[in-house]
Amino acid sequence: MKKEPNISHRVGGGWEEGTRAKIYYFILGYQADSIRTSPLSESLVPEKERCCFSEANQAPGGRDDPRRSGHLQHPTMEASAHKQQQQQQPAATKIRNLPWVEKYRPQALSDLISHQDILSTIQKFISEDRLPHLLLYGPPGTGKTSTILACAKQLYKDKEFGSMVLELNASDDRGIDIVRGPILSFASTRTIFKKGFKLVILDEADAMTQDAQNALRRVIEKFTENTRFCLICNYLSKIIPALQSRCTRFRFGPLTPELMVPRLEHVVGEEKVDISEDGMKALVTLSSGDMRRALNILQSTNMAFGKVTEETVYTCTGHPLKSDIANILDWMLNQDFTTAYRNIMDLKTLKGLALHDILTEIHLFVHRVDFPSSVRIHLLTKMADIEYRLSVGTNEKIQLSSLIAAFQVTRDLIVTEA
Repeated sequence: MKKEPNISHRVGGGWEEGTRAKIYYFILGYQADSIRTSPLSESLVPEKERCCFSEANQAPGGRDDPRRSGHLQHPTMEASAHKQQQQQQPAATKIRNLPWVEKYRPQALSDLISHQDILSTIQKFISEDRLPHLLLYGPPGTGKTSTILACAKQLYKDKEFGSMVLELNASDDRGIDIVRGPILSFASTRTIFKKGFKLVILDEADAMTQDAQNALRRVIEKFTENTRFCLICNYLSKIIPALQSRCTRFRFGPLTPELMVPRLEHVVGEEKVDISEDGMKALVTLSSGDMRRALNILQSTNMAFGKVTEETVYTCTGHPLKSDIANILDWMLNQDFTTAYRNIMDLKTLKGLALHDILTEIHLFVHRVDFPSSVRIHLLTKMADIEYRLSVGTNEKIQLSSLIAAFQVTRDLIVTEA
């Protein structure tokens, strides 16, 4: 019979019974339950130590203490559970702290709210496995990037996404070296365990240099069997004709208010935003069909004021109110030059208004007011000249004087014609 190893060496006057029992616990690696019930443990642990275990379990804080819930756990198990809990908390915080633009970005083609004809065509391409090279263009915030990302998520699983999709934005270096380097190497390699094609997404492709676009032309042609390219841009005229002819083009127009309002109401309901009816109209008006801008204004106004109304929306964006524009027009057409100039400058200083924004809003009023044709033409020509001068960095005070002078001349013309 094999001799049992003696681990109870006496050090400094001997070991207590409870301490010996704990040593058996750690050596055998069992929890208290298994040490008490396992036949192997009973054969290894002497009867005297087993009694010590029973007493320890019944002691305060022991396994059988009613104040304890659950069994004993190894320290490493407790550390692992604590670490996992710490990892879950930042993930939840990250989702909660996301900007609403990313938090409510559509994850599937069915979640997109507009351009159903384009979406149905792309869906047909994917279902038949005949996706061509794509060129998506149009104003910002109309769903171009969300559409191709939803396509990519439909084509590839999460674990395949990183190896099958290459996404480059304007923030990345977009010169000819990138086309000849990372893009070429990604497009020319095949994956071993995945059939089908890779996807290269070039967002804001109109920022690419002419040399890079010419180099990309040959890459697209050579590796069509293995890779599909999707170019996204705001201005089609900045893409060379050779690239346009190699892609299927889709134009994403600005979103209509009928499409934007339900989506904004969904976000308002999810985030419990206090919004008025005129606040919703102001959001749609200022965004001009740009869903991204509408969500950013909504979030900024909600965080700044707590309630989204027409006044808070215009104040948050620094845009002149309709009542302010009406006052400015009244001063320019009915007051003398000095009074009008002083009142408008005081209003600009008080509310921090930009002359360009004032000019844009006045332009809309000019079309609504029933001016004679010759007067309207004269006024619009002068306003166009002022806008051009503002765009090249001229002095706002001088241009404001020019604007007031144009309206004063218009008033005299109206009186003369009458």
